[in-house]
Amino acid sequence: MFKKVLIANRGEIALRVIRACRELDIATVAVFSTADRDSLHVRLADESVCIGPPAPAQSYNYIARLISAAEVTGADAIHPGYGFLSENAHFVEVCESCGFTFIGPSPEMIRRMGDKAEAKRTMKAAGLPMVPGSEGVITDVDEAASIAREIGYPVIVKASAGGGGRGMRIAHDEKQLRLGFGIAQAEAGAAFNNTAVYLEKYIVKPRHIEIQLFGDGQGGVVHLGERECSVQRNHQKLIEEAPSAVLTPEQRTAMGELAARGAASIGYRNAGTMEFLYDEDGWFYFMEMNTRIQVEHPVTEEVTGIDLVREQILVAAGEPMTFRQQDVQISGHAIECRINAEDFEHGFRPSPGRVTYWYKPGGPGLRVDSHVYAGYMIPPYYDSMIGKLIAHAKDRALAIRRMEIALEETIVEGIKTTIPFHRLALASEKFRSGDLSTRFVEELLRDRVPSPTP
Repeated sequence: MFKKVLIANRGEIALRVIRACRELDIATVAVFSTADRDSLHVRLADESVCIGPPAPAQSYNYIARLISAAEVTGADAIHPGYGFLSENAHFVEVCESCGFTFIGPSPEMIRRMGDKAEAKRTMKAAGLPMVPGSEGVITDVDEAASIAREIGYPVIVKASAGGGGRGMRIAHDEKQLRLGFGIAQAEAGAAFNNTAVYLEKYIVKPRHIEIQLFGDGQGGVVHLGERECSVQRNHQKLIEEAPSAVLTPEQRTAMGELAARGAASIGYRNAGTMEFLYDEDGWFYFMEMNTRIQVEHPVTEEVTGIDLVREQILVAAGEPMTFRQQDVQISGHAIECRINAEDFEHGFRPSPGRVTYWYKPGGPGLRVDSHVYAGYMIPPYYDSMIGKLIAHAKDRALAIRRMEIALEETIVEGIKTTIPFHRLALASEKFRSGDLSTRFVEELLRDRVPSPTP
């Protein structure tokens, strides 16, 4: 087992890893930028090292400084959390070449799944259903137009190395395709230093459903049920739940088995997530694979009782997985609301600043994952998420009610948060009935009656 783990991240995920390490009696090292000097993960880790100024390129994404911090503190493993360098194959190679165990998949797996076109080819060969589209990367707009005519409009151009909605363009006809193709390439080049794009049939109102996976690296992969992630804005998730309200038991089994088969085909190791689009006719299609722990992993932990971060550490240390497929049982329903420092009333405008008062809710079935405290200064340099509320209950209706109570009880002063949005979303009839799609937020805000002026 590891003696000391360096956590190459910040915020609530750094705290989450610290707590898992404490259960395993592993010492921890926090790294921080000058903007995060007073962050809770710095206070709770056994050791901490400043790695640079606020800009991620000079701190959390600066590989040499992270490796130096691991060396001077005597760490023997590095946990990347999510975001930053968590899916950077070069970082994994540097860790391994310097004698540190990377708590995650191999660099080959990250590269293979990180290239969206290669991931599609690999998963198609494993038998996973695909959205109709190009076989791989396309460089010529005429080729794109020819494929679009064959599969039918609307279509979407996607960055091969992309994510988070960047390098994407939807086209409803050939004129829009020709205009958007070059723009998507340019955006992909600027965001990912890779202009490669591919083309897919655009599913107008899909649900976003993902399968949590865990692999032992020896060909054994277990699936831990699905998460519904359709409530999102600009491709950024806002509410997640497990299980999905729409899947039948047969669909749940089929999706899980296919996802596990796909991951097993590359000998996947550690935690990963297979993402699918689910259309209005009940068909589902492979979208991509994330080779890391997800922000929304707590809802899976709540309904399965399995500590995914603890499992990550054990498997990386060479221990066997502590569960098998037959051990995975889904119990009840869990919902997660991501609380962001954003002004919902003004277009989700960022709202960094000092938190003057912070009250966390409590009660049966409630969990709060957050690094925020009264007096904490939320910096403007990083993701705006300040915490996650997770409600677990025997069924979806009670989980929704518990979440509503938790949102009512949560008090954050000094900044604006997305709590008013979450309360609006959970109160909507569409959410309560499970009538969701990736256009849910767009439709909710479009149909919203503005609040009266005081």
